[in-house]
Amino acid sequence: MLFLLSPAKSLDFETPAGDVPHTQPLFVPQSTELITILKQKSPQEIASLMSLSDNLAGLNVARYQAWRPRFSAKNAKQAVLAFNGDVYDGLDAKTLSADDLAWAQEHVCILSGLYGVLRPLDYMQPYRLEMGTKLPNARGKDLYHFWGSQIANYLNTRLQRDTSPVIVNLASQEYFKAVDQKALKARVVDCVFEDFKDGKYKIISFYAKRARGLMARFATTRRLSLPAQLKVFDLDGYAFEATQSSAECMVFRRRLTD
Repeated sequence: MLFLLSPAKSLDFETPAGDVPHTQPLFVPQSTELITILKQKSPQEIASLMSLSDNLAGLNVARYQAWRPRFSAKNAKQAVLAFNGDVYDGLDAKTLSADDLAWAQEHVCILSGLYGVLRPLDYMQPYRLEMGTKLPNARGKDLYHFWGSQIANYLNTRLQRDTSPVIVNLASQEYFKAVDQKALKARVVDCVFEDFKDGKYKIISFYAKRARGLMARFATTRRLSLPAQLKVFDLDGYAFEATQSSAECMVFRRRLTD
């Protein structure tokens, strides 16, 4: 069973990683190809392409120029510690044990516009390139065309030892769309997190993102191996809602008290 996460826009390359193992990213040739395209663009073009402020565009142009195909502790950081958004607040990787991180390395995959797939301990250099970016390339008009079936094929390889391969999708629609469903040879289970607000249950982005990270942490610390085991997820007050769920979509709900 593999758990898929989206990356985060916010990054933390200031906090030292500490004594944490690292691995090299898997799709460096592809990342290099994308960086070569990005290096040719001006700050104004990056601002327009990614809807960024001038300051953020300038920051990322500098990142592209500084990016190198060799990754080390001087220019890179383990992905699960470098990403710093709501999902990673829920996952809270810095408090996981060495054994937990080793398990996550084998069971968690982070989808990325630039890196394709990152394992938690893979080194990554700072970047901004969302999967939905319409960046023309040799394979087509956007990153979905660029990655094609590469991500699905990699996931298939990771799951080939499983007799009943399962992908637990904790990624956003923007990122999961990069997984070619026709090429994927695994059952997909989506996890949906809803909060009660204004008289009904609904997905609230901030809470849902954090809950995806919490689910990845829950699976990691408990070494879950079957989708049915996800039903006991109870962090931050969420509970499995059987009447709203199906074999392919597990719904978790909570009521926040005022």
